[in-house]
Amino acid sequence: MTRVLVVDDEPQLLRALRVNLAARQYEVAVAPDGGTALRQAADWHPDLVILDLGLPDLDGVEVIQGLRGWTSIPIIVLSGRADSTDKVDALDAGADDYVTKPFSIDELLARVRAVTRRTAQHGEENATVRVGEHVVDLADKTISGGVRLTPTEWHILEIMLRNPGKLISQRQLLTEVWGDAYLKETHYLRQYLAQLRRKLERDPAHPVHLLTEPGMGYRFQP
Repeated sequence: MTRVLVVDDEPQLLRALRVNLAARQYEVAVAPDGGTALRQAADWHPDLVILDLGLPDLDGVEVIQGLRGWTSIPIIVLSGRADSTDKVDALDAGADDYVTKPFSIDELLARVRAVTRRTAQHGEENATVRVGEHVVDLADKTISGGVRLTPTEWHILEIMLRNPGKLISQRQLLTEVWGDAYLKETHYLRQYLAQLRRKLERDPAHPVHLLTEPGMGYRFQP
């Protein structure tokens, strides 16, 4: 049974999430603040953390940093903060995904399923990935239909395909592909994602697999 630690200072939301997750066979623990969450995570070793950013004692980003000091378990952030800067900070600190309040329980559960699938697949070599009508072989660096990519296009695509469903921040992509000196060059990403969509999406103007999360980053949707 997957263990989920829910961290939020709203008692009603904690109860609702505990009930809905338990009904779907998750083992659930709750924490009302960041300090309790960090202690509980260390003692209980959850498989997934659902974390509100607005906590009474610690900022959620500090909790993420505390967790990332010793574990790589998935972290889904919840927050009513509308500013994309908060979302980017959470992602850069090590969060795996971000859900904005108010949210539907179905949306949150879909994100939970996505990150737990990624965890289950961790360590397995998924050499081939389907992107719409194309099959991408990451080991051989080939794509069905004779599609050819530049080395930079491959690098971006591989990062996205190896993290299906995960929101990857602009900062992470820019750092991994070009280096720290290029953190402000977000137009690079727009240009290369447009090229990848032209080559891989059926309708590049309305992509369904290589998605943009405005102001935050990009996501590969299988």
